Amino acid sequence: MSVETLRDKSIKKVKRITVSSKRQISIPKEFYDAIGLGNEITIELLNNRLVIRPVREESEDFSEEILSDLIDEGYKGEELKAAFAERRAMLTSAVDNLIEEARNSKPYDSFEDMLEDTVDEEDED
Repeated sequence: MSVETLRDKSIKKVKRITVSSKRQISIPKEFYDAIGLGNEITIELLNNRLVIRPVREESEDFSEEILSDLIDEGYKGEELKAAFAERRAMLTSAVDNLIEEARNSKPYDSFEDMLEDTVDEEDED
């Protein structure tokens, strides 16, 4: 199965792996490659399931976009620094609120239900 096929959220691939005595696991290479894992991951306990995601700090930061907007709006010098800090804090707060709303909004009976709902939402866009 190719990496592109595994990235298609409608494809389900299951593999049994061993947990070491130190509670460590090895992620199969095809899974690792399919979701683009690097040196760090986040792991979340969601409805009695573990969800593993790659850490993508550059996509969560938006610093370049914020700075570009502020410069386009005419900010300079100390005023630019202050406006940047304010907008970055607002964005971080907004993202945290969205994450919390998502966690509290819809309890899923299974991981498959959560994935199905996610695919359905993407189809609507």
